[in-house]
Order: sequence, then structure tokens, then C-alpha cells
Amino acid sequence: MAGIAAFFEDILKAIVSFNFLSDLLDIVFVTFIIYEIIKLLRGTRAIQLVRGIILLVVVYTLTLVLRMEASSYLFSKLFENAIIIVLILFSPEIRHALESVGRSSLSSLGLFSLKNNEERRERIRSGINAVCKACSDMSSTKTGALIVFENEAPLSDIINTGTLIDAVISNELVGGIFFKNSTLHDGAVIIRDGKLYAAGCILPLTQNQTLGSELGTRHRAALGMSEESDAMVVVVSEETGTISIARAGELLRDVPVANLREVLVEYLLGNDDGNNGAGDRIKKIVRRNKGEKE
Repeated sequence: MAGIAAFFEDILKAIVSFNFLSDLLDIVFVTFIIYEIIKLLRGTRAIQLVRGIILLVVVYTLTLVLRMEASSYLFSKLFENAIIIVLILFSPEIRHALESVGRSSLSSLGLFSLKNNEERRERIRSGINAVCKACSDMSSTKTGALIVFENEAPLSDIINTGTLIDAVISNELVGGIFFKNSTLHDGAVIIRDGKLYAAGCILPLTQNQTLGSELGTRHRAALGMSEESDAMVVVVSEETGTISIARAGELLRDVPVANLREVLVEYLLGNDDGNNGAGDRIKKIVRRNKGEKE
């Protein structure tokens, strides 16, 4: 009973000492930081590391409760260097976050924000049109292509495997990169913020063992990228010339160019809070295509 009374007494003291303005701002600030961290890690391979760290914390807690001295000692030494370990493991995400802050400027605030946002949306829309035109041309000539549209999850580690370009997207540029004699045609192109940011990038292959044997390396790489991030990946088959879309571990095949443009516009411009519209659009296309085949 004494312990319970002390517990409620501590709660009462905390309530009495609560400073409405400063403490409320403190709570909001911490909540915002946690939200941004979760948003940064969501859909990336880093989230798997977070799960592993949580599991280690649970195991460490059990070793303390069960008084397993040898195991507790090992874990305690591990957690003494936790900050250094976190910095090493999450260096790509931390670097991307700092780059995002560095790209921000005073011109993006106040009266300039609307103009900058409109310019960005127009750049993305123009890039989508150029990519769709390039995919149509490559489809007709059966030129293989692999194009990744980065969303909220940073792809800095993937970008580092290729060649940095950071250029305005054009039909000619995309077609030139995937031309068979090009040195970059075997890798993937990364589209970031409406610009062709990198080319010749290496994507992780899916580990899905249920895929058909007709799917080649490009399609497996597209699926692998969509499984490990929130990116949308467009594939042009070198064998058949068909266009496919990979998103959230699902592959939609034989996508018409008109539908490709709709999906990309909704995915990159339609919603600001998760791009659910793109997911709905893909499901509608899947149902329509299945209905046509049946």
C-alpha cells in the first residue's frame, strides 16, 4: 500500500509542478522529433535495424530480471557504445536528414513558399511526362529500363552505388541512359524531387521465391526496391517491351502509358500524407486488367 501511495503522490507532484507553456511546448517538440524519426525510417531497411535494437533491449531486460550476470555484463558493454553504434548504422538516414535541412532556405518560408511549391510540382509533373514519353519509346523498341521514383524514404545508399547526374528530366536523357551501348544502361535511374538524380544504381533483388521464371533481373530488382522502401519503380521489359510498376512488394504488369502517367501523378502529387490515391489507382487498374483478361 505504501508503494501505491508513493506512486500517486509522485503523479500529483508532477501535475502540480506542470508549467503549461514550457512543458506543453516541450511535449510537442519531443513528439514532433519522434514523428519525424519514424517518418524518416518508415519503409527503409533501417526499420529492420530498429526492430533488432528493440529485440536486444528486451533480451537485455530479461537478463537483468533473471540475474544472468555474464549476459548482463556483455549487454551493458554493448549499450555503453550505443550512440556510436546508432551513428554508424543510421548514417545514410542521418546524412539524408541533414541534406534536407541544408537544402532548406529562408526563401522557402512565408510569401515564397507557395511559389516554390508550385515550381516544384510543375517540375515533378514535367518529369513524369518526360519519363512516360521515354517509356513509350523504349517499349516500342524493346529497350530495357529501370526507373525508381524516390518518395519520403531516402535512397542515399542506393544513389551512392551509381553515378550522380542531378539533371532536368527529358525524354532524350532517359533514352540515352538506357540505350544498349550506354555504360549506365544496366543499372537503375533514381528520380528525386522531379529531377534525374542518379543513374547506373544497383538495387536489391527480391527474396520472393514464388515469382515466375519469366521475370528477369530488372523485375526482381524493382520488387526488391519496392519491398525495402516506399519508392515506386517503373520497369520496361527488354524481352517483351511491356511496362510494369512495382510498389510495396507488388508488381503490376502490362501497364498502358496513360495509366502509368495517372499513377505517377497521384503518387507524387495527389496526396501529401501517404499517397493512398496511388494505391487505389493501382488496385483499380489491376481489377480492370483482370476483368479484360477474363
